[in-house]
Amino acid sequence: MKIIETSIPDVLLLEPTVHGDARGYFMETFRESWFKENGIDARFVQDNQSRSVQGTLRGLHYQLKQPQGKLVRVVSGEVFDVAVDMRKDSVTFGQWAGEILSAQNKRQLWVPPGFAHGFYVLSESAELSYKCSDYYCPDHEHSLLWNDPAVGIQWPLINDSPLLSGKDEAGLLLAEAPHYSPSS
Repeated sequence: MKIIETSIPDVLLLEPTVHGDARGYFMETFRESWFKENGIDARFVQDNQSRSVQGTLRGLHYQLKQPQGKLVRVVSGEVFDVAVDMRKDSVTFGQWAGEILSAQNKRQLWVPPGFAHGFYVLSESAELSYKCSDYYCPDHEHSLLWNDPAVGIQWPLINDSPLLSGKDEAGLLLAEAPHYSPSS
């Protein structure tokens, strides 16, 4: 697996080694020892999968207690995947990194604990699969507003109005949102 740095040093784009022939392909998407050797010491406790139609924007979600690191990959379709640093003591606080993930490029994004995560569906539909380093806890989940001008994410929107949930429409601005710290 190859590590590709993003604009935020802790958010990593991972490109697997793909072994393919006329029958199809094989790739390893996770090996605990390789991740540890490369500075990602995550114990995964939950796997999630979602399917969304084109134009759907999900996020930007994060948890203060039980913060989730996420290893995200697309198994069908294509998305623009985003991580926003919510760690109040970080030099990259409030900054974002975004990458195209697709079934075709087979890349994965490592989103560390303390980051808000979201994605926008570019293809007709997309299925994401992601490993989480802690359990989902709705009592501690927060939403950062997807289009906060202070964060300035450059979403590659297909139309001006993405499909949003009520929770995501009501996301908070960075200035109002609770920030993550290891003692949260």
